[in-house]
Amino acid sequence: MLMARYIVVVGGSYVGVNTAQRLADAFAGRMPVVLIEKNSHFQHLFAFPRYAVTADVDTHKAFIPYIGTFAKCTPGSGTTVQAKVLGLDKDTIHLDREVSLDGQTVNKIPYAYLVVATGTKLSPPSSLPGTEKLDGYTYLRKHAQKVKRSSNIAVLGGGAVGVQMATDIKELYPEKSVTLLHSRLNLMNHFDSRLSDIVVARCHELGIKLKLGSRVKIPVQGYPTDGSPFEVNLEDGSSVSADFAIICTGQTPQSSLIQSVAPQSIDEKGFIKTLKSLQIDDQDHPNIFAVGDVAATGAHKAAKP
Repeated sequence: MLMARYIVVVGGSYVGVNTAQRLADAFAGRMPVVLIEKNSHFQHLFAFPRYAVTADVDTHKAFIPYIGTFAKCTPGSGTTVQAKVLGLDKDTIHLDREVSLDGQTVNKIPYAYLVVATGTKLSPPSSLPGTEKLDGYTYLRKHAQKVKRSSNIAVLGGGAVGVQMATDIKELYPEKSVTLLHSRLNLMNHFDSRLSDIVVARCHELGIKLKLGSRVKIPVQGYPTDGSPFEVNLEDGSSVSADFAIICTGQTPQSSLIQSVAPQSIDEKGFIKTLKSLQIDDQDHPNIFAVGDVAATGAHKAAKP
């Protein structure tokens, strides 16, 4: 049984990795940092949609191993373990497998401080199925082939990912019909409206069709992926014909870890409420923090904020 207690960061997202690295240097020689991540490779969410539209690239380069996470930090200050967190109590993290840590094989890790950086779950191809590189590589290659063989593509969601997907596809395959659908009147509506004007102008230049101001009624069973034609139905009663649909909507906060110990700190949308210190909003757990997309800080759901 491990006797030492650690600063544990759960989730190797952009924010999780950055947090773990900064803590490792700040507490070097005093308290070791452990980064727990279920995936073997970094989920490069801004790159995956681009690799998902063409197979004429080296898809392997989309994946960054976690092995070097602490390479530039003080030697011995941080460790990365690949595992899924099953649950936690006031001072211990419970894992789905045994891992090697400080010369011992354990399936639970005691913590003095816990940072939750589990982010939000996005629809593929923004996040990938499986936990190993081969799973993600195979998915991206198959998705790119579906894009290539399709002639009438509907991109659902006009946020950053949807805009990127639609414009990339139309630039690579100008002969394809691409329709970008968004429930709001402005694209990328979380940002300044002038950005929408720029994006709309570029869509017109590329020949991307826009359907704005009505929400898509996504069927429970999803859309066909075999190339057969279908209709994308909207709440205003209209529809758009397509033979392939790419869903770029929705962020589901991955806050279940905190739900089990501090349910009152979860807001109505499932995000973790925090104090200005980024401690979770629960006085019984002052040693637990939440950062990144899973935290209800009011910041944009993007890596840099």
